[in-house]
Amino acid sequence: MKQTRFHGRYEDTGRVCEHPACDEAGEFRAPGYRSSGFDGPGEYRWFCLQHVREFNSEYDWFEGMSAEEIVEAQSPASGWKTESPSFRPTAGVDGMPRWADFEDPLDAISARVGGIRSRAEREAKLAMDGRFSREEARALDTMGLGLDTDRKRLRQRYSELVRRYHPDRNGGDRKFENRLNNVVEAYQLLRKSSAFS
Repeated sequence: MKQTRFHGRYEDTGRVCEHPACDEAGEFRAPGYRSSGFDGPGEYRWFCLQHVREFNSEYDWFEGMSAEEIVEAQSPASGWKTESPSFRPTAGVDGMPRWADFEDPLDAISARVGGIRSRAEREAKLAMDGRFSREEARALDTMGLGLDTDRKRLRQRYSELVRRYHPDRNGGDRKFENRLNNVVEAYQLLRKSSAFS
């Protein structure tokens, strides 16, 4: 599909204008039945130049929104309030520093890089110990455990993390589901480890 430089025209699409009384080529796209989002690009409607102009003159982006949602969407800060995982209040529960703990963004970046580096160093040290494989070392790090871990401490830590991340403990919120799955997988690997026999 080739887009010409001017007017947002897409030539040679093979589409026909979606206006019921028009047989012209549908070379201009307009918002469709499903907007772009997490699930991928949205669906567009295709019109000829005359009918896309008509569509645009009547299109209401705010249709279906409450007054509060409209005010929020018109705010200059709209879109900036979406929290990345590093800025959420629950950030740092995996041992990494939270951005909110720093006044200077460069200090926060430095601390996060240090945390990533120290995590890699810990994994390497655990794997070099000889008792644990590389996968088991990663699993220990996932659970926040070190070389001095025994079977009892492993079970206690597993219980702590399951309670922390389980949706039932978070008001039904499933945002920690991936962490919970990682913890379960790590525990299943470690409980079978020969290091704990």
